[in-house]
Amino acid sequence: MRKRQIRAVIKKDIKAVTSSFQLWLPMLLLPVVFSLLLPCLLILPAYKYDISERSILEVLNNLPPGELRETIFSFASTNQQMVYFSVHYLFAPFLLIIPLMAASVLGAGSFAREKERKTMESLLFAPISAPDLFRAKIFAAFIPAVLLTFFSFLLYGTTVNLAAYRLFGGLIFPRPHWLILLFWVSPALSLGAVFLNVFISARVKGFQEAYQLGAVTVLPLIALIAGQITGVLLLNNTVLWLLGAGLWLLDFFLIRRAGRYLDRNKLFATLAS
Repeated sequence: MRKRQIRAVIKKDIKAVTSSFQLWLPMLLLPVVFSLLLPCLLILPAYKYDISERSILEVLNNLPPGELRETIFSFASTNQQMVYFSVHYLFAPFLLIIPLMAASVLGAGSFAREKERKTMESLLFAPISAPDLFRAKIFAAFIPAVLLTFFSFLLYGTTVNLAAYRLFGGLIFPRPHWLILLFWVSPALSLGAVFLNVFISARVKGFQEAYQLGAVTVLPLIALIAGQITGVLLLNNTVLWLLGAGLWLLDFFLIRRAGRYLDRNKLFATLAS
């Protein structure tokens, strides 16, 4: 009975997302820009023009000895080195922006849109416990965010391999760290972002307020992207495994503790405020 109630809420919320053209269309724009336009704008000019960038070349020259440095400098041309490094390392953190943005939109609307549509009260009287309702809302936002990330990865990989095939004489994507990002780090990051946004959505009055507060989840990722571009931080496999493990532990801790700060009385109080 309990699982059936949770599934019913998840199904209802996912159906509301997929049936709303205004909601899912903007979320598709970011994957198209990242997965299609960005690699094409980098790779296609490399066939005719010198695309070397001084700051990136300095990062390449300062790479520590190891597999990454050996692989990059095994390519004969600077353009090949630039393209390989960019599509595999500089663009890697952008894959994490997609679930964060999806989590911000979907999570922020989880409870807030129920309040705006005046359906929150009937939902609270439904035969489902507050913790189960909260978990159902989390998974209803988490599942589309993960699926959107998988779609972006497939589109990005296809675009990179097709666009760069003649430049390298073969397929160059993916490398192992992309698979760790996709299956280990990205779901953990998505779950944490969804949790934060759903929790905020439950405590505020409307969607705009929830979305603005939840947007802070993107800030740490901006610092991560800056670290990749400057070469201060390169996401190697060890760093990714540790980062994912830390995120999963934090997620489970927060979700287990959330019940103490969120119950029916507090949810009703947000309707009256």
